[in-house]
Amino acid sequence: MQTSADSAKMECLWSCWKNQAIDLLYWRDIKQTGIVFGSVLLLLFSLTQFSVVSVIAYLALAALSATISFRIYKSVLQAVQKTDEGHPFKAYLDMDTTLSEEQIQKYADSALLYVNSTVKELRRLFLVQDLVDSLKFAVLMWLLTYVGAIFNGLTLLIMAVVSMFTLPVVYEKYQAQIDQYLGLVRTHVNSVVAKIQAKIPGAKRKTE
Repeated sequence: MQTSADSAKMECLWSCWKNQAIDLLYWRDIKQTGIVFGSVLLLLFSLTQFSVVSVIAYLALAALSATISFRIYKSVLQAVQKTDEGHPFKAYLDMDTTLSEEQIQKYADSALLYVNSTVKELRRLFLVQDLVDSLKFAVLMWLLTYVGAIFNGLTLLIMAVVSMFTLPVVYEKYQAQIDQYLGLVRTHVNSVVAKIQAKIPGAKRKTE
């Protein structure tokens, strides 16, 4: 059974992971972010040329070639120097990578909460609980048909990755100007929606 110390350790690891993700997206360490960004783009571009099975197989072969070569190199080096440093990957082999029942339950609960909220929102939109929201959703789906005709899913994924590694930096640098323009757009959209709600019977929201 997982102790409170283990739970605190997992929370610390989760917090560290989030901080590392933020550091990557905001290019705090240019070299590290560049390696991750380049590797992800290389993987995605590889998928545009080869099948998923081929890409996975090539990556596995590359990783195995690197680890086997390093293992042989260290073994030869130890034999020449007559040292006994042990297995070069011993620290990683001894690392505990098992998930506890509490961790699995936590992730399962989070996933279930997300699925339930998504199903509830889709039900609300498709069954027209709010006419304006359903119309906005229909317009979005209509626009996506044009996006899908121009880009495939992999291309959109590449664009999403590029946006993830560029937009946070741009927003951080020009936050004041972007917030100003977003405020104007939000005001205009809210004005248009209010006019539509006023003209469509039954589209007015309840006063909170």
